[in-house]
Amino acid sequence: MRIQNIFFICCGFMAGIQMSADAQRKKAAPETFANERLDKQMSELMASRVSPAQIISDELAIAKLDEFNELTATENLMFPADELYNSNWDTIHVNPFVNTKIDFPDSYNINCSSFSMPVDYEQIKINSKYGPRRRRMHRGIDLALQVGDTIRAAFGGKVRLKSFERRGYGYYLVLRHPNGLETVYGHLSKFLVGENQIVRSGDPIALGGNTGRSTGPHLHFETRFLGKDIDPAEIIDFENKIPHKDEYVFYNIKINGKKSNIYATSADAVVVHRVKQGETLSLIARKYGTTVAELCRLNGILQTSKLSIGQSIRYRAKQVTVETSSDAIQSRPANTEKTQTPAANASSNAGGRKIEIPIQTSSPEETADGTVYHTIQSGDTLFSLSKKYNVSIEKLCEMNDIRQNMILKIGQKIRCS
Repeated sequence: MRIQNIFFICCGFMAGIQMSADAQRKKAAPETFANERLDKQMSELMASRVSPAQIISDELAIAKLDEFNELTATENLMFPADELYNSNWDTIHVNPFVNTKIDFPDSYNINCSSFSMPVDYEQIKINSKYGPRRRRMHRGIDLALQVGDTIRAAFGGKVRLKSFERRGYGYYLVLRHPNGLETVYGHLSKFLVGENQIVRSGDPIALGGNTGRSTGPHLHFETRFLGKDIDPAEIIDFENKIPHKDEYVFYNIKINGKKSNIYATSADAVVVHRVKQGETLSLIARKYGTTVAELCRLNGILQTSKLSIGQSIRYRAKQVTVETSSDAIQSRPANTEKTQTPAANASSNAGGRKIEIPIQTSSPEETADGTVYHTIQSGDTLFSLSKKYNVSIEKLCEMNDIRQNMILKIGQKIRCS
């Protein structure tokens, strides 16, 4: 009986200890849970205090960048390609350098990504292409329209010239653009903008017409670079209403000591021969391996036409290396993917002068701290450098404190990393 009482007492004691331990655990559990909740709330509170500040900082940075980009874009529209044109703002001539000798850059990148069609038609009809026409040069392309149709700015820019020419353009506008191009709009019926007015790509600038030297309603549209006319079809795919490429590269090289503007994208090079005393179409055709009929077609003349001394006769050279006389001017295709402009290297032979076009290359220079510099060669552009060194054009401009439309000089050193 005593043993049984002792057993019950021990069991009761053990049960009491167990109950006390359970009570302590239950009491500690809410405290632990409360501590965890407190830590979580403190973390959320700290996060809420840091996050808005970071968001504000990011928004300010974005706003400043947007404001800077907007100011830069506005400045470019106010002073389009000012460095390229040396502040020449001629309000009389279509070619602002008509009485000035121009030193063209070896190459120049023209950004065409913002292009808008000058006429609003689902299907574009070209009435007349760029090239020789009836003993004169047709320096633009004629786009069909109706009198009163809206004419739009091809690119953003500023109106340089608003004028009238009775025996030529009729009522016409000349716009200068930050990308370096100037566009001409001829045979208009009404102006919608004034001189020195800033326009955006696609803005209405005039109404189509049939004024000046015109046989029917159409828009005479020209693209010019430093006054030099370029075939608009070499830049713009009028069938699809878009540029052939976002970046069009204007090239300029020396041939036989003379400068020739390179803008053709066809497979054949365009060459100009100056007629000398005693030369005939037949003699010129044999000299350059072509036919009289082809010469007549390219130059808009008849086989019986009388040639004048000094007259320009165009023909097509079938290869990049051509046989030519000392007074020939060669044009090389510009749709090549090479990043350097060829330089002419002439060597004499029995048949005339042989012109070879090698590619110039340049090795990068690396300083002790790992900075890479590139020495500009003929044909180098910011676009080609960005591809070569895998760095953005914006970064190149920032590292060298230059603008995207700045002309690069041969021998100039550009930091590329």
